[in-house]
Amino acid sequence: MDIIKIIGIGLISLIITIILKQYKPEFSIYISLIAGILILYLTLDKLTGIIDLLKNLAEKSNISNSFLLILLKITGIAILTEFAGSICKDAGEVAIAKKIELGGSVLIMAISIPILSKLLETILMLLP
Repeated sequence: MDIIKIIGIGLISLIITIILKQYKPEFSIYISLIAGILILYLTLDKLTGIIDLLKNLAEKSNISNSFLLILLKITGIAILTEFAGSICKDAGEVAIAKKIELGGSVLIMAISIPILSKLLETILMLLP
């Protein structure tokens, strides 16, 4: 079970971080970064499965691949923003984390404009 591995990596990295903070606090951020990368690596299999499922659903429902690509980009930006923000918070840099999250939010809004415009076009076509 992947969740057991993820929890195990998280708890082991937590213990190592607590121990390291007593002797070499500057190394604790590296443990957090390595743990995050390992957890992301464990979830890549599931992510590719989800992407394949979404592609199949898009083909069956005649949804444009460009919309699917936009949704995948938005999801990727959200995941990477959360990851980078968490690393910054772990390092004690909350202000930088907030700026990363703001940047991610703005990028998500910018990328979603084609979907919003198509939605508005569809609504306007339905109105009398």
